[in-house]
Amino acid sequence: MGYKFNTTNFNEFLRELKKEYRIFAPKVFKGMGTFSDTDAIRYGEIDTVDEIEFKEKSNFSYKEVLLPITQTLFYFTEENLSESKGEEKGAVIILRSCDMHSVKRLDEIYLRNGFEDTYYKKLREKAKFIVIGCKESFSNCFCVSMGTNKTSDFNGYLDVDGDKVYFEAKDNIFEEYLKEIPKEEAYFTKDFVEKNEVKVNISPNISLKVMDSNMWKEYSERCIACGRCNFVCPTCTCFTMQDIFYKDNKNLGERRRVWASCQVDRYTDMAGGHSFRKDKGQRMRFKVLHKVHDFNKRFGYHMCVGCGRCDDICPEYISFSNCVNKLSIAVDEVVNSEK
Repeated sequence: MGYKFNTTNFNEFLRELKKEYRIFAPKVFKGMGTFSDTDAIRYGEIDTVDEIEFKEKSNFSYKEVLLPITQTLFYFTEENLSESKGEEKGAVIILRSCDMHSVKRLDEIYLRNGFEDTYYKKLREKAKFIVIGCKESFSNCFCVSMGTNKTSDFNGYLDVDGDKVYFEAKDNIFEEYLKEIPKEEAYFTKDFVEKNEVKVNISPNISLKVMDSNMWKEYSERCIACGRCNFVCPTCTCFTMQDIFYKDNKNLGERRRVWASCQVDRYTDMAGGHSFRKDKGQRMRFKVLHKVHDFNKRFGYHMCVGCGRCDDICPEYISFSNCVNKLSIAVDEVVNSEK
């Protein structure tokens, strides 16, 4: 059971919440799309429920709230080093089921992968998550195949029907803010996708022998190494470090963590001019096997959540879901060749 509000009263709840939290949701950015006179849907801070985009999938994920694109870790002088204070307010993130599942993947990498990343942990501990449903599947989504189309792991659930807002609070903090807000108790159904047009089949027999398959050669020709698939993905976690030296005094500066991409040139460069994966097909192979094999072998579930944003964003129309299905065929060919 949850609550029913009119829009005005729910916006009052958001105003109270913003005293302690920054509220992020998918919203429309007019004129900021890929092409002239097109819009972009990405995460940004909101003040009212009317700003939230419920009907379309966001082009970018919520990830940059917990993992800023550029994040200052510490400042340094000739003699001293001081850690960046970071954001003091917590974050309330409004997201869909597939993205909610991706939070578990980020936690696995940054909190449970042999160490705890303190910079991520500070932002993560102050984050609350409100899930919004999907009444029907968006194009290129394959969340049902990945088992991420439904979730119960959230702090709140939000739905809007005309001028009525429905909200279920599973966190006592939200209940505290709701005490003085006019509302009615209400029962409502959570909207989770039951089927996608796109389906993927992940072979349980994947082995490293498939690395030699000819299927990867296609991507050597098609991929342009722009990295957009990584940057929109809610589960890609790679970064690089940059030391910034100030012009006034080159002995002063800061160290920043900056997003990186396994698809772009120089990602695997090392001393002596060597590089592990110069070929773009090799990079695609690395990404795909990491998403549906390596991560699963280590943690027991797949890294990919099936949001389909990589397919949406690729300028060369490379489909990750098609690649996974081709991988299963290649695995079968390897198995049959060994019989």
